Amino acid sequence: MAWRDWIRTVEIEPSLYAADFADLGNQVRHLLNAGARVFHFDVGDGHFVEPITIGPVVLRSIAPMIHQAGGVIDVHLMVTNPEHHFQQITEAGGDSVTFHVEACEEPWNAIALARAQDLGVGVAFNPETSVQDAVAASLGADLVLCMSIHPGYSGQQFMPDALPRIRDLRFQLHERVVVQVDGGITQENVRSVYEAGADAIVAGTAIFGHEDLAHAYHRLVRALVPDG
Repeated sequence: MAWRDWIRTVEIEPSLYAADFADLGNQVRHLLNAGARVFHFDVGDGHFVEPITIGPVVLRSIAPMIHQAGGVIDVHLMVTNPEHHFQQITEAGGDSVTFHVEACEEPWNAIALARAQDLGVGVAFNPETSVQDAVAASLGADLVLCMSIHPGYSGQQFMPDALPRIRDLRFQLHERVVVQVDGGITQENVRSVYEAGADAIVAGTAIFGHEDLAHAYHRLVRALVPDG
């Protein structure tokens, strides 16, 4: 299985960084029951990004539930020297890793190391990094993640300048490469992001900021369809 096998035309990915960790297992279960199948798992090291976030211990606790339901876990490494963490991610149950081009001197080597761990692999780039540089670094990757906020904190507003960058990214990449977008997704902008070329759309507060997670997830899915 690979990223293109995981994508059902387009995927809304719940971002677990925004979850209530006192109720994480139940929240994941509710979203699985609602139809979510790709879950986004952010790892921050306090160096590449300011906050220290969740890591392999938490990943290990939820991976069996997600896998048993036919889901996968997409691990976004907002860390320095990301390749040092690939084995831990594999052992904890991650299915794919995405690292930042700004944090990796040899992205082609990191891609090969992820492959050696039987992981899917993506390359992320920040708003200040050019689309061209990201595409050049992504040779051999499954996806490219266009950040529509500055990475590190959940709840930021979507940066409108991301839309032309998403279009440019989709134009430059092979059709088999997934375009992922992360940051500031709402019911109001999710369709514009999809129409710009995104195949995988990460949503944190837009889902976990509501009491009824299933309804919030379905609302985003419906917003992708005209008059949905």
